[in-house]
Amino acid sequence: MDVRLETAVSLTKPWATETAEPAPYRLDVSLERENLLPVISALFAAEWGYLSAITGVDLGTAVGVVEVLYHFCEGPCIVTLRLRVPYDDAQIDSVCSIIPSASFFERELSEMLGITIVGTPNADRLFLPDDWPLGVYPLRKEYVMQG
Repeated sequence: MDVRLETAVSLTKPWATETAEPAPYRLDVSLERENLLPVISALFAAEWGYLSAITGVDLGTAVGVVEVLYHFCEGPCIVTLRLRVPYDDAQIDSVCSIIPSASFFERELSEMLGITIVGTPNADRLFLPDDWPLGVYPLRKEYVMQG
């Protein structure tokens, strides 16, 4: 394992529920959502890489969960923090107090997947028109495109 990934493992270990190496130079760290801010604070304090994206995956109505992914890069290494949030309580804390540039990603996550970002400094829409129906999220599997 690359020394940078070893550092990431040691930084995230106190909060990780599971870790995996899906490919060379890749580390996936599963977390409970209440541990998101402490892990990001630890990575930030250690100056471990940068946040390259926040993405989400709807795992489907049978599972009833959206997985939120925070992707950090350090050279060729990528660490992905993985959090699962249920449809009926789809909310996570904003990371903007630690990484202000995360606002763009948080807005997209909220608008496209219906995740409420608690404490985000800007919840304005990015992509969808103002008359888009509330509660309709285009990246959820239940969404059916009209026309």
